[in-house]
Amino acid sequence: MINHKRRKRLLGLVSDHGNATVEQLCQWLNASAATVRRDIAWLSERNMLNRIRGGAEQVAPKRNPYALSGESFQASLACFPAQKRAIAKYAASLCEDGQTIIINGGTTTFMMAEYLADKQLKILTNSFLMAERLLTTSENQIIVPGGQVYREQNVILSPFDNDITQHHYAAKMFMGVYGLSMLGLMEVDPLLIQAEKRLIGQAEELIVLIDSSKFSRKAGLILCALNRVNCLITDDQASDAAVQMLEQAGVNVVTVAATPELALAD
Repeated sequence: MINHKRRKRLLGLVSDHGNATVEQLCQWLNASAATVRRDIAWLSERNMLNRIRGGAEQVAPKRNPYALSGESFQASLACFPAQKRAIAKYAASLCEDGQTIIINGGTTTFMMAEYLADKQLKILTNSFLMAERLLTTSENQIIVPGGQVYREQNVILSPFDNDITQHHYAAKMFMGVYGLSMLGLMEVDPLLIQAEKRLIGQAEELIVLIDSSKFSRKAGLILCALNRVNCLITDDQASDAAVQMLEQAGVNVVTVAATPELALAD
């Protein structure tokens, strides 16, 4: 096998498996141990893989310095889609034509877009994907704040207090969060906390959309106390203890059932 083709295949094998021993690579490439070691050394010198004792391992991907803390939008979108869509569908039913609403950049809130297509609303959102979808599928008036686009989390955030959000009042704000506890709604990134607090301050009613898995997730930053939340929509797998905790804090809790067709919907 030609050197560059063998090295390319070796790199692909290490990438697929995370790591591999010299013995494994010899078998997979039908090459000698000396050849495999030379290829590992050549690739390691160019920072294409890490040379380890007895083999090689994949180079850890570099973290985007402009990414927020927490999981990516795409990774979150794939989790509990039926539950999220059922929650989003119910949330959209609370919107009345002519209202101004705020929708933050989360995966469950993003799924509201398909159910808002026939509405006549003014929508302020920091989700550029939601803004794009609503612009192409509805007649709603769309407003987006200025700031930096964080691709991995699908949000536009500004570090400044005097952004466009301060000039808009909304009857309702729909938001998703990383997790919650008896202390309140929780997030993992300080910049996200700062931006979300500004949005919450412009809304009369705060409606939180979270699937039941979020009740077990904790983070180090408190966004707001539970007594600021008017309504929380979750799926019917939420525990009785979690629902009782919220109701004792004065939160109106709505549980919805996920159906198979919601999981398969686009």
